[in-house]
Amino acid sequence: MALPFIQQTSENLSEKLLVRAQIRGIMDKKANIRNMSVIAHVDHGKSTLTDSLVSKAGIIALQNAGEDRFTDTRKDEQERCITIKSTAISLYYELSEKNMEYIEQEKDGNGFLINLIDSPGHVDFSSEVTAALRVTDGALVVVDCVSGVCVQTETVLRQAIAERIKPVLFMNKMDRALLELQLEQEDLYQTFQRIVESVNVIIATYSTEDGPMGDIQVDPTKGTVGFGSGLHGWAFTMKQFAEFYAAKFKITPAKLMTRLWGDQFYNAKEKKWAKTYSDGYVRGFNQFILDPIFKVFDAIMNFKKEETAKLLEKLNVKLVGSDK
Repeated sequence: MALPFIQQTSENLSEKLLVRAQIRGIMDKKANIRNMSVIAHVDHGKSTLTDSLVSKAGIIALQNAGEDRFTDTRKDEQERCITIKSTAISLYYELSEKNMEYIEQEKDGNGFLINLIDSPGHVDFSSEVTAALRVTDGALVVVDCVSGVCVQTETVLRQAIAERIKPVLFMNKMDRALLELQLEQEDLYQTFQRIVESVNVIIATYSTEDGPMGDIQVDPTKGTVGFGSGLHGWAFTMKQFAEFYAAKFKITPAKLMTRLWGDQFYNAKEKKWAKTYSDGYVRGFNQFILDPIFKVFDAIMNFKKEETAKLLEKLNVKLVGSDK
């Protein structure tokens, strides 16, 4: 397992020294250390997603995510654009007070040390995945939402369950679904639902609810499924949208999350929810999550800068620095 060497430049030296100081300071707080493996089928975007997480920690620039392949430290990995050896990197991240409420485990402050391991996706390097899983607490299973669940997805999930590692799911490459395939909202929702079902079928095949880990099936309404684009550096869980809309519906985010997935339909004129589709009703996930995202993409692709800014402001998305 390789550890990447962080090259320093005069421009970002002070920022990286701060990151290193934060990492050193958090190492003694064992309750705030999380060890995670990123596992997936080959070419589903593990290394690019890892690059985005590394950029969020302030180690590389966001615009270099996907190109730097920061955790591919070997020359042959860079040349072939494939991960061969599992590579670990330590990231520092601070949670907001609002998000701290969701952490039920013991914790010591809002700063966390994330030891992230980017593992290979090719079947020939399965032993590297096993080695990575044995030193981690959780697994981030990345699935290309265009390709769906593939053979190696099942293999790495089986390995994680065998090592008693709880998985969470991230559906990557949403940008491809919107820009290349140009899927309609309902088609994209059905794609997401099929992936969640496929992953849960694999989990149910190799684990049981009364086993040592309990129920480990992934569920968007429980915050164990994420959606986004590692290449473009954005992602979300339903919790974020539920918190945004909770005040409007005057219910708790947890309750609203159950209405943003599955057969839950909303009529904007009558302001009513229903469990079956009828005229005037739109699926909650499509109306409250996909519709704003589709509008933002349309505004950006048509160079509507003012409209983009207004949409992002409505969604409480704040752009800073080069993101603008």
